[in-house]
Amino acid sequence: MQRLREILDEHLDEKLLRITISGRRHAGTADKVKIRPVLVKGRLLFQTAVSDGKKEFHKNYEKDELTCQIEAWLLQDYKQLVMDTQELSVQALVSKKGQATVKIKKPDRPRQAAVAEHNRKKQYLLEEGRAVPFLVDLGVQTPEGKTVNARYHKFRQINRFLEFVADILPALDKDRELTIIDFGCGKSYLTFAMYYYLHEQQGLDVRMIGLDLKEDVIAHCNQLAEKYGYEKLRFYTGDIASYEGCTQADMVVTLHACDTATDYALQKAVEWNAQVILSVPCCQHELNGQISSELMQPVLKYGLVKERMAALLTDAFRAELLEEQGYQVQLLEFIDMEHTPKNILIRAVRRKNGVVKTNQALTACMEAWNAQPLLGKLLQREDALFGGVQ
Repeated sequence: MQRLREILDEHLDEKLLRITISGRRHAGTADKVKIRPVLVKGRLLFQTAVSDGKKEFHKNYEKDELTCQIEAWLLQDYKQLVMDTQELSVQALVSKKGQATVKIKKPDRPRQAAVAEHNRKKQYLLEEGRAVPFLVDLGVQTPEGKTVNARYHKFRQINRFLEFVADILPALDKDRELTIIDFGCGKSYLTFAMYYYLHEQQGLDVRMIGLDLKEDVIAHCNQLAEKYGYEKLRFYTGDIASYEGCTQADMVVTLHACDTATDYALQKAVEWNAQVILSVPCCQHELNGQISSELMQPVLKYGLVKERMAALLTDAFRAELLEEQGYQVQLLEFIDMEHTPKNILIRAVRRKNGVVKTNQALTACMEAWNAQPLLGKLLQREDALFGGVQ
């Protein structure tokens, strides 16, 4: 092992390309360990990646610490090391007794290394370090543009949502005024973000309406919109189900509208022939009291499992019902589960010449679960589930 220690001591530096440790000695050991150099705040460290088959675990080491760890791995858990640097390739085979056979080969010409900048700044649509007025007033940023640590998850959430908005821009007619409605806008973090991104950054002609039941919140949002000079951003107090403020919309957004409020918002979007629908449902209780299945009873008897299955079925049925209405639908992860379990986003884009047609397979699936989702009734499905609304 002495020769291998000398090689590691000499070549564990910024010229390292990669190290792979493999040939496990025990069944319970990970298949391999991968090592690469990284820069953390300008300091050279070495990152290990160990996979258990489902997740990959990373850890950063100082040079001396890593040398000791590599030696331990080769004496206890693995048989082989392959090391590539800009100037040479090393292969080491280690016996059960700790005897290392080392082979060194030099490449025909030096190879280029690219040390990963581990703490590089992620490029957000709302750039970090640049103060955005509504983010400052909503407590997400300081007046200097620094993201408040306690609100960083909100900053990420806003930018993640804007990425979804950016993806659907090709589906919108950008040569005229666009009407966007945000049902259940609340404090309107994302409403302001959409207006800022679409109007201020993309230069689009946008008329945006935010709707919520809380009068004090709506009044505050209107004050902020006026303060920023957002002339075509207005907020109103009202209920999603009874809202009659317009007859057409290009995009309908509904974020965390509780339970069946999401269904009323989706029905309105279809009625207005919206080109785009972005919906993050919340508190899907409706089907929890409906679903039953003799076949699935061994798992449905657990209340927690039934609740979660009902929530997933609700959103899957919503997606399929929108597909019936001529939309192309995706179910996407909105934000990490560590921040909120309500993290499914329904993204629907109307197909060109989309045909409205009942999906009989969906009908059979609903019957199998004894499910009669409200959205199906609101959209007046042709098959009239279980003798329901025609």
